[in-house]
Amino acid sequence: MGFFRSRNSATIKTLPMCYYGHPALKKQSGDIGVVDPEIRDLAERMLNTMYEHEGIGLAAPQVGRNVRLITLAVPPPNASDESPPFSNTPGELMLLERMPLVLVNPRLSDFSEKTNDYIEGCLSMPVIKGCVVRPEFLQLEATDLDGAPISFRCGGLLSRCLQHEVDHLDGVLFTERMDPGELPPLADDLAALERETRQTLRRGR
Repeated sequence: MGFFRSRNSATIKTLPMCYYGHPALKKQSGDIGVVDPEIRDLAERMLNTMYEHEGIGLAAPQVGRNVRLITLAVPPPNASDESPPFSNTPGELMLLERMPLVLVNPRLSDFSEKTNDYIEGCLSMPVIKGCVVRPEFLQLEATDLDGAPISFRCGGLLSRCLQHEVDHLDGVLFTERMDPGELPPLADDLAALERETRQTLRRGR
């Protein structure tokens, strides 16, 4: 999910991004059975890739790996920005203090009937933005890289970011959550992104 976070990661390796039209973005990702050194390395590189692209969330399919792993750097609430309202759930209070965060095999459930809308962007779809209606609250179940369980009720920007990134693990892009009537103005930009991605793949890059 694209917003505004940045950090100096010049000394740490990153990964190439997969952009709209890349097949990895439309595949269902598989569970991670064992957090081995390869997964730890992937998590570290994902964090730095996320920071390099000034995002607050990244899912493994966005760097070409179809495993259920996401990284987050959701900022604390800021009364001057236009983020979804901070809801003061215990999950937000706890998890925002632990950012940046790596979640292994995240599962979302118990979605609230209450929803809110917000303009989303995506690191895999530069310049594309659109309004998405999502449940305001949800239950998160996951583990960290050391296998410790994470189980919290979440709301606010954290809830939205979790839904956006877990959608990536299921091969769903935020444009698929938009009102279909709002997609036509984005069609040309999406088509251009897809053409560029296909050309890059044909060149083997």
